Amino acid sequence: MKFFNVKTVTETLAVIAEEFRPVRLPVEVPLAEALGMVLAEDVISGEQVPHFARSTVDGYAVRAKDTFGASDSLPAFLTITGQIDMGRAADLYLHEGQAQAIPTGGMLPDGADSVVMMEHVEEVGDLLNVYRQVAPGENVVRAGDDVEIGETVMAAGHRLRPQDLGVLAAIGRTSVRVYPRPIVGILSTGDEVVPADKRELAPGEVRDINSVTVGAAARQHGADVIFGGIVKDDCDAFLAKAEELYRQVDFLILSGGSSVGTRDFTVQVMQSLGEPGVLVHGVSIKPGKPTILARAGEKPLLGLPGHPVSALIIFHLFAVPILHRLQGMRPSASDKRLPARISRNIPSAVGRSDYVRVKLEERSDGLWAVPVFGKSGLISTLAKSDGMVEIAANKEGILEGEVVSVYVFP
Repeated sequence: MKFFNVKTVTETLAVIAEEFRPVRLPVEVPLAEALGMVLAEDVISGEQVPHFARSTVDGYAVRAKDTFGASDSLPAFLTITGQIDMGRAADLYLHEGQAQAIPTGGMLPDGADSVVMMEHVEEVGDLLNVYRQVAPGENVVRAGDDVEIGETVMAAGHRLRPQDLGVLAAIGRTSVRVYPRPIVGILSTGDEVVPADKRELAPGEVRDINSVTVGAAARQHGADVIFGGIVKDDCDAFLAKAEELYRQVDFLILSGGSSVGTRDFTVQVMQSLGEPGVLVHGVSIKPGKPTILARAGEKPLLGLPGHPVSALIIFHLFAVPILHRLQGMRPSASDKRLPARISRNIPSAVGRSDYVRVKLEERSDGLWAVPVFGKSGLISTLAKSDGMVEIAANKEGILEGEVVSVYVFP
C-alpha cells in the first residue's frame, strides 16, 4: 500500500482545526466534579469579592492621615475605641484620631482606610502609640479588589484548575456548565501483541505498551478511556471490533497496523466506519510518518504507529489538539513550551519535521536541552525525557548552543 495525501505537521494540525469540534452537548456539573473540565460558557460574576473591605494583617484600623510622620522617635497618638471580631460587622464608625483593633480578615470599619500592623504599635491603656506611618489602602483589601460585579472571571474554553474552582466558589457558584469528558477508545492491533500482564513471553511476542501509555495520556488530557483490547491482523475481526468500539466512544484510536505492508488494514477499517473517511495518510515527520487521521461522521479516528515512542509523540502532536477540540478548549489555552539551549549539534533531513527527545538541565548559564537518542521502539528513552524539540522541515539541523523551543511532557 502506498502512502497518499502525505501532509506536513502544520497541514495536519490545520485539518484537525477544520474538521473537529465537540461531539456532545454541554452539561451542568457540581463544582466539586468540574476539575479538569472545560467551560462551555463565560462565567460572569454577580457579586463583589470580597464583598466588604478587610484587613490583610493583625493590627489596628486607622485613618492613614492620622499616622503621617509617625516614627520611633515621634509616634502618633490615637484613641482605641473598640475591637472588631471575625465574622461580624464593624458597627462603630472610626472618627479622626481613633483606632480599632482588627484581626487578619476582619471587616474594616467605616471611616478607616488602612491598617497599621501590630508590630508597629504599642498599647498604653486606651491610648495607641503608632511608630510607623501607613499609606491609604495599606494592609487592606477593598471590596471588589478580587472580583467586581459584572466581571467575566473565566471565558468559555478554559480548562478548570483547582484555583479556578476557588474563584467560582468565591462568587457563589455551586455548579458550572462544561463540555462532557470525551470518551476515547483504544484498540491495539498485531499478531505479535499480547496483554501487558502476560508473565512469560513466547518468542516474537511483545507486550501491549501503547494502550497503557496512550490511555494514561488521554486521561491526563481530560478524557475517559475504554480499552478495546487487542485484535489480530485479520481485516474482518479488526473491523468488527473497531465498529463495536466506535459506537461507544467520541474518539477512536487504533494503535499499530498503520505502516506500509500487505497486512495493513487500518485504512480499510477507517474508511468503513463512515464518511468522509481518511483525511491524512502519512505525515512528513520522524518519528511517526505512517500516521493516519480520519473522520467518521463527527468522530475523529487516529491511527498511531506501533512503535511506543512514535505512538506517544504522535499522540502529543495530534491527539492532544483533537481532545482540545472535542472539549471546546481555546486553541492556545495551554502552551507548554520552554526556551532552552540545545547541548549538541543535531543533523536533520530537509523536508521532514524531526522531533528529538530531550532532558532538561538547569546549568549556571541557564536551561539546556540534552538530546536523548534511541530508536522509536525504545520506550525507556521517553521515560528519561522531559520533553521534545522540533527541527522544522526547512532546516538541516540545529547547532549546539542554539535556543530551541521544548514541548514539555505533562
